[in-house]
Amino acid sequence: MDCEHVYSKTRSLFGKWCNFSEHDKIEVDVKSEPNFMKEYIRLDPVTQETQFSRKFAVHEVNTTTATFKESGQHHVEGGWPKDINMHDLEQTVRYRRKVEKDELYIHTMLQLLPPMEHTILQNNACNIYEQYFQDEEITPLIQRTFSRTVNVYRDIVPLKRPITHLSWSPDQGNRLAVSYCDTEFRKSKIFSCNSYIWDVDNPNTPFITLRPSFPIVTMDYSPKDSNILVSGLMSGQVASWDIRRGVEPVEMSLPENSHRDPCDKALWINSKTGTEFFSASRDGQIKWWDTRKLQAPIESLVIDLVKPEEQNIDRATGISALQFESSIGTRFMCGLENGMVISGNRKGKTPGEKIATRFRAQYGPVISVERNPTFVKNFLTVGDWTARVWSEDCREACITWTP
Repeated sequence: MDCEHVYSKTRSLFGKWCNFSEHDKIEVDVKSEPNFMKEYIRLDPVTQETQFSRKFAVHEVNTTTATFKESGQHHVEGGWPKDINMHDLEQTVRYRRKVEKDELYIHTMLQLLPPMEHTILQNNACNIYEQYFQDEEITPLIQRTFSRTVNVYRDIVPLKRPITHLSWSPDQGNRLAVSYCDTEFRKSKIFSCNSYIWDVDNPNTPFITLRPSFPIVTMDYSPKDSNILVSGLMSGQVASWDIRRGVEPVEMSLPENSHRDPCDKALWINSKTGTEFFSASRDGQIKWWDTRKLQAPIESLVIDLVKPEEQNIDRATGISALQFESSIGTRFMCGLENGMVISGNRKGKTPGEKIATRFRAQYGPVISVERNPTFVKNFLTVGDWTARVWSEDCREACITWTP
């Protein structure tokens, strides 16, 4: 049974009709103010997504029908000429050699192989439930790696300070030098310059409390003597320590001969005396020092990429990472704030020769640079959320990288 209901109403109930007309009428006139242009900040680029209505999508697919049929074939042996007895082994071998010597034999076989391979692959079947290596003994699953906290070494100062660097002592790693430095310490009324050397087995109290004049940004143990350390200070100076002679630095560099920014990189280098190290900072300078005469550096290098020979510190690029490999004594590497990596040679005659090898490694500042200890020509750079592996033989692009 069909049910139908008709609803009707007069034209006057549909709503008022629109009457459009053309005439000039200004509701609001706002004049532009030229002075406001000075406060206007242009945002470029600006990305804004707008979706006015909801998305409705319908997709239908009708696959073509495939028709299958089964057909069998029983083939014993065929394709022999009439005058060849296929049961005679000598005749078949002689005829086979004759055909294989023909010039068109290889060409004909190359044409027959693709359709034969295609047919074989179509008829291949794989048992996905087949059990492989049933005779092998079941080995236990590899235990998942995990870590647990053994000791916690807490800062004695009540004010929370970040740790800027760690250095293990060369005597089997029994001691740990930790530098504490807050780069915004001037904003706080209470701050401390002390850093500590901890005994690994005693987390309650520090083994030695180092008391410098300025907060220590980086600290490194001497690879030959577990009692000697070098450090870079917040003031840009470098200091040498001998824990046998007290808790204050043995010697410090003069401020006028030191870095202009906080010295956050200091590494020991190979030398006959074992007293040389080099330092770097965001001011774009690399300085080589000798702990026996620390007032002035032995040698200085300004990372001036525009005109290296002029060594203008105003054009220097800040150094964000420093690396030294003991197996190649005169070579060093530094990562810059503009994403470049410099593979330098201290024995270069001119500053341009010392920083001749450059790699465009990252898009942002290079956080870390490390050489491969086995293949020293390969090195790793980290920056802008990406790790890249490079080779000194290929400067155009890296070997591999992380997403």
